[in-house]
Amino acid sequence: MKIVGLVGWRGIVGSVLLQRMQEENDLLNITPVFFSTSQFGQYGPVINNISYDILKNAYDINSLKNMDIIITCQGSEYTNQVYPKLRQKNWKGYWIDASSALRMENDSIIILDPVNYDMIISSIKKGIKTFVGGNCTVSLMLMALGGLFKQKLIKWITVSTYQAASGAGARHIIELLNQMGALYSTVQKDLLNNLTAILDIEKKVTNMSRSSNFPTDYFSVPLAGSVIPWIDKKINTGQSREEWKAHAEAQKILGYNNFTIESLCIRIGAIRCHSQTFFIKLTQELSLRNIEDIIKQHNQWVNVVPNNISDTLLKLTPAAVTNTLNIPIGRLRLLNIGKKYLSAFTVGDQLLWGAAEPLRRMLNLLINY
Repeated sequence: MKIVGLVGWRGIVGSVLLQRMQEENDLLNITPVFFSTSQFGQYGPVINNISYDILKNAYDINSLKNMDIIITCQGSEYTNQVYPKLRQKNWKGYWIDASSALRMENDSIIILDPVNYDMIISSIKKGIKTFVGGNCTVSLMLMALGGLFKQKLIKWITVSTYQAASGAGARHIIELLNQMGALYSTVQKDLLNNLTAILDIEKKVTNMSRSSNFPTDYFSVPLAGSVIPWIDKKINTGQSREEWKAHAEAQKILGYNNFTIESLCIRIGAIRCHSQTFFIKLTQELSLRNIEDIIKQHNQWVNVVPNNISDTLLKLTPAAVTNTLNIPIGRLRLLNIGKKYLSAFTVGDQLLWGAAEPLRRMLNLLINY
């Protein structure tokens, strides 16, 4: 069996990855070796009543060299520090990475096998050794619209993403919950008093959100009761780097470039799951029925939600999708401005298809290759 090193398995993405590997019994098909950047030398995890060896040092190049495959969810800083040293030591193993550090390198493949399976298999045959998970919203977009992309029916898309707090990390989830708690505590007594004017309650909430006592160490501004219309660093186009990824990564994943994607990325107060609105120009006129058939036939996880109130509210929200592999897409309609214009709304769990699941599936492709 392949010896597989796991790095960053305690973090939020790594925890979801390990959970999925347990659910699918992936650990039975490999010899797993658990690494840690800060707790090496301590006891390894106990999973399904199996105790694993003492944690190894994730910075120990000699230990890492013994791995046939390394999966890391540790982040770009770790990758930038360790990966070059490992390759310089002539390590010939496979590197599977959740971070963005190596995504756009010429000798790496962004992995999303329901969309680019043929490219992945071809790259393995060519000797490519580095496989990287894509940006979460890009992966979720391609899972939802894969059928239209596969038939090259998309000329351009403008995307608005509504990204959950968990996309920024575990500490950000905790801060959002602390913000919610602070707002509630401010007006808890007022909420029990039916005579309190709603504008008085709103004023107290607003004042608290602007207070120096409001917890904003990680987001830097309030998210609870608000939105943050900027994610990641600014680049010279006026976009954030998160917005730039939509076009750049989609082209690399799909392997062709005769389409354009523009994106606006917004952080919202959801705990988990990213949502996206699409405004699409198609390359040809199609009936809505035809569009729906093309979308839902692409992969087994995407499902078209009828464009009515009840189905939309029940099936097309983060609350409905969290901790599932479902990729619902709805609000589909051809627009009044022209028959080639389509709008849609989709939701997906960014910790699953947007992060952990492509890594897990890539591991299985390699061990079964």
